[in-house]
Amino acid sequence: MAGGSGTRFWPRSRARVPKQLLPILGGRSMLAETCARIAPVVGRDRVLIVTGRTHARAVRAALPRLPAANVLVEPAGRNTAAAIALAALHVARVAPEAVMVVLPADHAIGDLPVFRADVGLALDVAARTGALVTIGVRPTHPETGYGYIRPGAAVAGARGRVAWVDAFVEKPDRARAERLLAERRALWNAGIFAWRVSSILAELRANLPAVVRPLEAAVAAGTRRALTAAYRRVPSISIDYGVLERARRVAVVRARFRWSDVGSWAALAALWGGNGEGGNALRGRTVPIDSHGCLVDSPQRLVALVGVRDLVVIDANDAVLVCRKDRAQDVRLVVEELRRRGLRQYL
Repeated sequence: MAGGSGTRFWPRSRARVPKQLLPILGGRSMLAETCARIAPVVGRDRVLIVTGRTHARAVRAALPRLPAANVLVEPAGRNTAAAIALAALHVARVAPEAVMVVLPADHAIGDLPVFRADVGLALDVAARTGALVTIGVRPTHPETGYGYIRPGAAVAGARGRVAWVDAFVEKPDRARAERLLAERRALWNAGIFAWRVSSILAELRANLPAVVRPLEAAVAAGTRRALTAAYRRVPSISIDYGVLERARRVAVVRARFRWSDVGSWAALAALWGGNGEGGNALRGRTVPIDSHGCLVDSPQRLVALVGVRDLVVIDANDAVLVCRKDRAQDVRLVVEELRRRGLRQYL
């Protein structure tokens, strides 16, 4: 690993074609953008990708210069704790005291030199203190789709840029999000992490032995069959809930770069920009009349808007989504309802 550091990303989306593999930014996939963003920090050959079987071929096509062995394929989705444990175990085999950085592949990030400097600071703090380090973003609005971090005392030797974490706050309702914004202290949890491989594995063994122990045995065996058997036993749990909220020493770097988690259509609208009349963000054939601040993605059918404001309209061929921008994070409720009704063909 370059400078003793490694990297992994994972596609979060479970859609048939995850947005991380679509050409959203600058003609390249978000996965390729993420890889290019971090490669100068760790070296391209030290980037690991964790993905599912369904998307493995597309990941390799999106990153043709990445060694095939650097794509770790999960037999089944088991949330972020399992994905991170798998990557950490692979890194530990070649560099047990390495420092690794974890990057979701669905982030849009500006100010790349500043981003790389902030990641470098996170890696330095992780190496120096042995703490688990996350990156926090100053909130710009009362967002209910993100978790929050409350920083505490400053970490020594970091020029006031890094603090020990007092508390993690789960995704809040609107009223609590407004209170957190008013505090001018809480940060959005960006889901970007840095730590020693030995530190994260120790915390996984202490807090999530049911996740890490089967994977340790499977990685030691080194066979696809062993990994598939292990994943049948591994519970699905996030690294935030399973480890970070229970760990003894967690620090947060205050980000200075521009950041957006493209986890909702409303967030994507900000990246597309207002390319139509009335500040609408439009892809495909759309006719907006007296309509403002809407996002439309319809690659095939014509969409007409008349007298509406701040709507999201997505035509996915076999389904159409229409919602207000401020409810875009609630698309997960549709997913839950589709599961409840047994309409899994739309998931």
